[in-house]
Amino acid sequence: MGSLKEVRNRIVSVNSTKQITAAMKMVSAAKLRRAQDAIIRMRPYAEKLQQILSNVSASLDSSEGKFSQQREVKKVLLVPIVSNRGLAGAFNTQVFRLVRKAIIDAKEQGHEISVMPIGKKAADMYRRSGMLAAGMPTDLAHLYDGLSFDKVAPVAELIMAAYAEGQYDRVVIFYNKFKNAAVQITTEEQYLPIPPASKTEVTATRGTKVDHIMEPDRATIVEEIIPKSLKIQFYKALLDSFAAEHGARMTAMHKATDNADALLKDLKLTY
Repeated sequence: MGSLKEVRNRIVSVNSTKQITAAMKMVSAAKLRRAQDAIIRMRPYAEKLQQILSNVSASLDSSEGKFSQQREVKKVLLVPIVSNRGLAGAFNTQVFRLVRKAIIDAKEQGHEISVMPIGKKAADMYRRSGMLAAGMPTDLAHLYDGLSFDKVAPVAELIMAAYAEGQYDRVVIFYNKFKNAAVQITTEEQYLPIPPASKTEVTATRGTKVDHIMEPDRATIVEEIIPKSLKIQFYKALLDSFAAEHGARMTAMHKATDNADALLKDLKLTY
């Protein structure tokens, strides 16, 4: 048992920490509302676009769809999307765990692995790993400073160009998908090549195959619509991660504040 002075000092310390965690909870709650509104508006559009994209890609010849052609996998680019800051519980750790598993599986199959981190925590994690993608940006923490499609699109273009030029045979993104303030779903998603539509997506409710009328023509679809759709999918992943981050931090700070209250109660009783 410590002296009265030690207990009193600890009460002051815990109370100060509680004020910080409570303030961080309120800030995260305010940011979460804006981020949640953004992803809720974007998600239905992006998911329907992804469905159309998969169906259209399945109908293209290998010479037409450079982003959908299936190649023998030798080089894989992994894109972990995490936060710039910590104090968000297991938010970043869950993504790193999934990436670690993917690296182990890929190496067992003899694939060459490169990593393009998004978020300061990911850059710090993989800087000394020797797996950073050559010729690709590794300092992308600025994307979260006023997250917008215009800032994300050039990064998606770099990834698409690297895939089209044959630098990589597969691109996989890892991020936390926002479900609600308390739940984030760690997601591994193949970005390139465009995954073919599943049977349930290809087949309509009455059992007829979905056949899209391409207007104005197939060449325009390939050159303009598909690249733009891929940029939107990448932007949606960042929006998901951004909203999930604030949800995770708000939950973590809420728990920390509750723990501080319980600790203060015990310390005051001891005092």
